Amino acid sequence: MLLTIARHSVLIGLAVMFALPLLFMLLQSVMPLTQAKTTALWPEHLEWSNYTRVFDRIPLGTYIVNTLKVCALTVTGTVLSCVPVAYAFSHLQWRGRKAVFVLVLSTMMLPFQVLFVSQYQIFSELGWLNTILPLTVPTFFGDAFSIFLLRQFFLTLPAETLDAARVDGASEFSVLTRVVVPMARPGIMAVAVFQFLFSWGDFFGPNIYLSDERSLTLAVGLVRLNTAVERLGESNLTMAASVVFVLPLLVIFFFAQKVFIEGVTLTGSKG
Repeated sequence: MLLTIARHSVLIGLAVMFALPLLFMLLQSVMPLTQAKTTALWPEHLEWSNYTRVFDRIPLGTYIVNTLKVCALTVTGTVLSCVPVAYAFSHLQWRGRKAVFVLVLSTMMLPFQVLFVSQYQIFSELGWLNTILPLTVPTFFGDAFSIFLLRQFFLTLPAETLDAARVDGASEFSVLTRVVVPMARPGIMAVAVFQFLFSWGDFFGPNIYLSDERSLTLAVGLVRLNTAVERLGESNLTMAASVVFVLPLLVIFFFAQKVFIEGVTLTGSKG
């Protein structure tokens, strides 16, 4: 009994620690400008017009649309490219499978900054700068981290079910699309959520490849907004824009948490 109380107390304390910054951000976002320049923690009255002022100050709607486009394409590219590769590494027997898998995993040790210069030159020669193509096209060629997660999840699927489909005359493509994908939906959803979170909050890539004001993503737009209002002390506008930035992530995780947690748990259950 005492151990249960202590465990729940620790969990509640940790939850409060994580919730306090979100609460501060929300309260700061609805503070009047005169109060936002002080050390006050609670607004005298709720200034909901801060949100409309943010949309008037910067093209926030355009940033959101651009970010959603990038997220949709990167999630689609990651799923379409990584699912077949993970299936080949988990349930197909072919010579050199383990060596190639180790080679794919070794690419995870190369940070993006190491490859950035060569990639930038390639995209520049292709005329892709100031477009979303450098941010989306590479995801259609696979991602080592996503391949690894999906492979681990696919290994938990019963091989007898796949063999039964093959005995019935199903091709490997049919086995993948009609058997593996429906059974592996939690793992695929987990990978999709991971990719969405990364693309939504990515700053480095969009900041390098995008320069036109109308093509920026939300992460870059928030940094430029913060730089513009920092001299005026309008932290309430920055917090209002941050709430707009965080809200979709909270909503997605709230509705997908069951599938997400199940997928992440099962990906590490088999080696």
